[in-house]
Amino acid sequence: MHIELDRNHTLPIYRQIENHLRKAIENGSLKTGTKLPPIRNMASDLGINRITVETAYQYLEADGLIEKKTGSGTFVLPVHGRKTKRREEETAWPHWQFGPLGKIKIENLNRLEDQLQLEQHDSPITFSSGIGDPTLFPIEDFGKTLQRVIRRDGVFSLIYGEPNGYLPLRETISQILAARGQQFAPSDILITTGSQQAITLVSLLILKPGDTVIVENPTYSGASDLFKAFHANVIGIDMDKEGMKVESLEEQLRIFHPKLIYTIPNYNNPTGISMSGYRRRMLLDLAERYNVPILEDDYVGDLRYDGVSLPTLKSLDRVGQVIYISTFSKLLMADIRVGYIISEGPIYEKLVNLKCLNDLATPNLFQRALNAYLSVGRYQAHIKKLTRVYRKRRDFALNAVESIFGQQACRDTPKGGFFLWLGLKDIKDEKLLENNCRKNGVYFGRSYQLLSHPELTFLRMNFAAHPEANIEKGLSRLKKSLADSRC
Repeated sequence: MHIELDRNHTLPIYRQIENHLRKAIENGSLKTGTKLPPIRNMASDLGINRITVETAYQYLEADGLIEKKTGSGTFVLPVHGRKTKRREEETAWPHWQFGPLGKIKIENLNRLEDQLQLEQHDSPITFSSGIGDPTLFPIEDFGKTLQRVIRRDGVFSLIYGEPNGYLPLRETISQILAARGQQFAPSDILITTGSQQAITLVSLLILKPGDTVIVENPTYSGASDLFKAFHANVIGIDMDKEGMKVESLEEQLRIFHPKLIYTIPNYNNPTGISMSGYRRRMLLDLAERYNVPILEDDYVGDLRYDGVSLPTLKSLDRVGQVIYISTFSKLLMADIRVGYIISEGPIYEKLVNLKCLNDLATPNLFQRALNAYLSVGRYQAHIKKLTRVYRKRRDFALNAVESIFGQQACRDTPKGGFFLWLGLKDIKDEKLLENNCRKNGVYFGRSYQLLSHPELTFLRMNFAAHPEANIEKGLSRLKKSLADSRC
C-alpha cells in the first residue's frame, strides 16, 4: 500500500497514516472486508517504526473502522451508511462529554505524540522512561516460572483469586519486608494491579472534590494528575538535598487542613533525592499532630547504590498514620502490573472493598507466578544484578555530564533509583529546546522550572534505561540542541 508521508510536516507520521486510511475507508476506496497490510510489512515498506503503524491502526480500530482478528489479520469494517466523527469536530459530540474531567490534562498522555515524533529519527534515544532497561527484564526465567505454575495449579491459576490478593504471595512479601526490618502481617497487605491502582484506591477512599493534597515539588506526575482528576487542590512543598522541606510544612497544614500527604522519600521521582532520616521523623510527627494520613510511595526502594538504608515512614509509624505502597513492575517487568498496599486498622477492609469493586482481583496467574519467582530467591539475585549495572550507568552519566557540559549544567549524585536531575543554565525558550531535542533524536519529556532555582531549567534523565554508549550519545545530542536553541 502506497502512502505519501511528509516527514517535515508538523502532523505526526502515525496521524498521516491514520488520515490516509480513514479517508480511503469512508469514501469506499478500501471496501468492507479488505485486509490491511500487516504492521511489520507496512512499517518496512514506509521505512518507519512498527509502533507508528500500530498506533495508527489502534485509532482506526477505536473508531470502529477496522477490526483485528487473531491469526487472520486486520480487516476493514462496514461504515453503515454514515461517516465517523473526527476528533477535531468537538462540537459534534454530546454535551455531557465536556464535563469537569475533560479539563484535566494528563501529562504522560499529552506527551505521547511528542515522543512518537522521535521515530522520524534513525536512532532515537528516550530518557523520559519511568522504568529500567527492558533488555534486563528476566523474561526467560519468569516465562519458565509461568509455565511451571500453570502445570502445577492448572485451572486454579486462571480463575478469580482473593480480592486482597493470593495469600502465599502476601506471606512472601511479609517475609521479604521482615528481612529489611519491617514487620507486617500478610493480613496488612493488599495486592493491587500496579502502584497506580494503589494511589487511585487511596484517593477514592480519602479524597473528595475540593480537598487539599500536599506533595513534594516536584513530584510524580502520574500521582498529581490523578489528584487533580479527583478535583483536589494540589500544593507542592519545595525540596532541597534532604528532600521535602518539612520545616515549612506546618504552616501549610494550619492554613489548608489537607486530607492527604503524598511523598516519595526514597529516590524521589523526578529528582532522585532521598529524604533525610531527621525529616522523615519530623514529617511523621507533624502528620500525627494534625491528623493527616501519609501515602508513602516506595516505587524503587530496593535500588540503592550508596549510603545506608533509611527506614521507611511506614516502619517508623506507631499509630497507623502511613499507607505504604510499592510495586514489582519497575524492577521486574513493566507489564506484570503487580503492586501492593500496606495499611493497618479499619482502612484496610475499606481498601479491599474498593479494590473488589474496581476490578474484582489482580490477575491470579501473575500473582502465583510472582510468588514462585520470589520464593526461590531469584528476585533478590535480580535486584543485585540491576544495582550493579545501574550504579555503573549512573557513574558514567555523572562523568559524561561533566565532560560534555562543563559549567553549562549541574547535577547531584542520586543514591539510588533511575533518575539524574539535570539542571541547565541560560535556557531562554524551553519549547524551542524541546523541539530541537526531538529533531536531534533525543527526548527527556517535560522540563521543570522551580522558584528556588529560577536560573535553571531541569530535565529528568533516566540513566538506568540505556547502556553507556547511548547515554553519551544522548547527552551529546542534548548539547547540540542547546547550541541550536541559542543560535
